[in-house]
Amino acid sequence: MIRIIVWAFGADLQIADSVAIFAQGSIGLCATAGAKLKGASLIIAIESDPFRAQVAKRMGADIVLNHEIVDVVEETRRLTKDRGVDVAIEALGTQHTFENALRVLRAGGTLSSLGVYSGKLSIPLEPFAAGLGNHKIITTLCPGGKQRMERLMELVRHGRLDLRPLLTHKVPLDRITEAYKLFGERRDNVIKVAVAPWRS
Repeated sequence: MIRIIVWAFGADLQIADSVAIFAQGSIGLCATAGAKLKGASLIIAIESDPFRAQVAKRMGADIVLNHEIVDVVEETRRLTKDRGVDVAIEALGTQHTFENALRVLRAGGTLSSLGVYSGKLSIPLEPFAAGLGNHKIITTLCPGGKQRMERLMELVRHGRLDLRPLLTHKVPLDRITEAYKLFGERRDNVIKVAVAPWRS
């Protein structure tokens, strides 16, 4: 799970940048935590689930927008004085969120696409500013490596990063099928399930 934090770094997020993170599942929440670690000045999380919105605040979001209640593009523009955010992170994997992530970017901003898309994804002309917006789109896998992991673990060890809010459930190894079902059905406010290496 901690490797997901790196995705916020992959977006080339700089100190004092503004960032909008679309969807606050485990990937989006880790991106929120990563944005805070990198020193973002404004972190806007987009999430409709009340529990995940609450966890987003704990992980570092300054503002959580519910896309079922407000126009997130319009509100993000208002919050940034119509400039747009420096970085938008798409963590859901849908055409709609991808387009909205483009729409909230400032000229020259970066979109980091973390979502796994199950269908065809297209880049619409208008949000892309007809290619004249100088936007950068990054679609990379989470970088790994022993040294990087050790550095991230040091953040946890020294109390700079608390991932406990993401661990909502714990099950023994012989109930792992139950854990997958719980996660797949998104029941009981599940975010991440810790699987203990012993049997019940």
